[in-house]
Amino acid sequence: MPSNDARNLAQAAVPTAAVGVLAAVVGGVVAGGKGAIGAVVGTVIVILFMGIGLYVLQRTAKSFPQLFQMMGLMLYAAQLLLLIVFMAVFKNTTLFNPRAFAITLVVATLTWIAAQTRAHMKAKILYVEPDRAEKTGHAS
Repeated sequence: MPSNDARNLAQAAVPTAAVGVLAAVVGGVVAGGKGAIGAVVGTVIVILFMGIGLYVLQRTAKSFPQLFQMMGLMLYAAQLLLLIVFMAVFKNTTLFNPRAFAITLVVATLTWIAAQTRAHMKAKILYVEPDRAEKTGHAS
């Protein structure tokens, strides 16, 4: 993964992990150990799903730039549906507090999206790749 891609991943994952730690503390205080476990599980699922999605989207952008927008929309829809499925599957679990899990899942997802949006807006993305323009002899 190139450094720019790693930077984008870190700029989204770090705030999400911080929110997850805060949610684990709040879940632990409000619902005990099972609340903290539910918050940690929710945070890990969000970071995994969104991180894999970001990686796939960046690979698609490099390989098939014409599919980038469609792939991004499809990917976010699929991720949100998978998160809803996880919430439904673990609704009645006794492994951890389902309420802490669900709230953390939603808050961590919103945090990831906000942090990723902020990182993208602050990134200095070239519209033309200088190496490619020099090889072809024109800067389209």
